[in-house]
Amino acid sequence: MEPRGDVPQRSDAQRNRERILKVALVELTRSPDAALSAIAKKACVGQGTFYRNFPNREALVLEIYRHEVQQLVDSAAQLLRTREPDQALREWMDGVARFAIAKAGLADALRQATSATGSPAKQGYASMLAAMELLLNANREAGVIRPDVTAEDFVLAIAGVWQIDPHGDWQSRTARLLDLIMDGLRTGAPGRR
Repeated sequence: MEPRGDVPQRSDAQRNRERILKVALVELTRSPDAALSAIAKKACVGQGTFYRNFPNREALVLEIYRHEVQQLVDSAAQLLRTREPDQALREWMDGVARFAIAKAGLADALRQATSATGSPAKQGYASMLAAMELLLNANREAGVIRPDVTAEDFVLAIAGVWQIDPHGDWQSRTARLLDLIMDGLRTGAPGRR
């Protein structure tokens, strides 16, 4: 992801930014109060580079959230190019589960970052719905899910992943839940076209 604005970053600057985001996601998930200097050090960037990209904690946390949402949105089309529609949808659902678990870990940091500005979730909701609709349309056209399922139905169906304890055995719990959802989506499908 490029930073906001029209000026593209040099490739080394882009790699630094990506590395900061990756390290920050891990560190802030562990502790919402993780020191920014420690994040910079673990990302192998200097303080100047860090603060040039993220002038404060709030900017960093909000960018992590935006970045994670955008990666999930972008993955929908990528999966459809390389997988059958139902496989793409199921893999995308796994990505949603990983996002939900990461967001659960980041919840305190997000709450702190948005206490004055409001929820960042509204910013990514429309793009997430568009990604869902892309996947659902491909599956409806292939005849592998019921034709009447909407993106809003899908959101309600997968909402349970946000209730799973990220400190427990979340991988097997989410896999089971998402398999049940896929079975439900297939019920009433007209069959592969």
